[in-house]
Amino acid sequence: MSTASTPSVAVALPSVWRQYHALTKPRVIQLIVFCALIGMVLAVPGVPSWAQVQLAAIACFGIWLVAGAAAAFNCVVEQHIDARMKRTAWRPTAKGQLTNARTLSFSAVLCAAGSAVLYFLVNPLTMWLTFATFVGYAVVYTVILKPLTPQNIVIGGASGAMPPVLGWAAMTGVVSPEALILFLIIFLWTPPHFWALALYRVEDYRKAGLPMLPVTHGSEFTRLQILLYTVVLFAACLMPFVMRMSGWFYLVVAVALSIGFCGYAFVLWRHYSDALARKTFRFSLIHLSLLFAALLVDHYLF
Repeated sequence: MSTASTPSVAVALPSVWRQYHALTKPRVIQLIVFCALIGMVLAVPGVPSWAQVQLAAIACFGIWLVAGAAAAFNCVVEQHIDARMKRTAWRPTAKGQLTNARTLSFSAVLCAAGSAVLYFLVNPLTMWLTFATFVGYAVVYTVILKPLTPQNIVIGGASGAMPPVLGWAAMTGVVSPEALILFLIIFLWTPPHFWALALYRVEDYRKAGLPMLPVTHGSEFTRLQILLYTVVLFAACLMPFVMRMSGWFYLVVAVALSIGFCGYAFVLWRHYSDALARKTFRFSLIHLSLLFAALLVDHYLF
């Protein structure tokens, strides 16, 4: 009897851990922590000390825990919606692999642990800002805004734009204008990023009953909004240079990336195809990643 049960236990445990890991939306969390780390680095003049490196590592861990908790909570709230969408039907909650009670318990443990790490080992301001971000995403955006208004991603984008502010607060104990510039860039980047996805996933959102902009206002209007947002985003991406947060290296990279994003948005507006919407979505990820990487390189090398 015991020899027969051992292999099944050995197989089941890794499978369960993978399910819990999937709840945290690892790819999204990686981008969140990366943006928070950029805020930490830019908040520290010159090369950080060993103590600052340790503080940054602890803060990244705490932010990762709370962000993972928000993602898991989101999976519970949207499990029925996720089950109707190809993009999300694989999630453990959508497939019924994890119960609501287990998922909520997992979310609560992560949130409590992350909040404790940030409060006691970083500073209270970072903890409260991170917790407010959790509430903004998990409750205000997921429960209230997303099912009610096509502007859900615009208003709810404020939560997604918080990571650099969290990183800055972790290292300095304050929220400065420079941190708010980083916030503004991500805030303006979020709508064209998600609307490009919503364009080629519009039938999924329609079946799920979510009032995403392409569902409520159509493709052409959404494409125009994407173009307008990329133009405004272009201006915001110049602000780190204007405010002397960065130098010429960042400016060159920011201009090149912004022209590329605007170019994708213009062609998408004039000549729509699902393939082009998918390429625009993917380029938006490259845009934000390389933009913040350029800030990091500029901070140390120029």
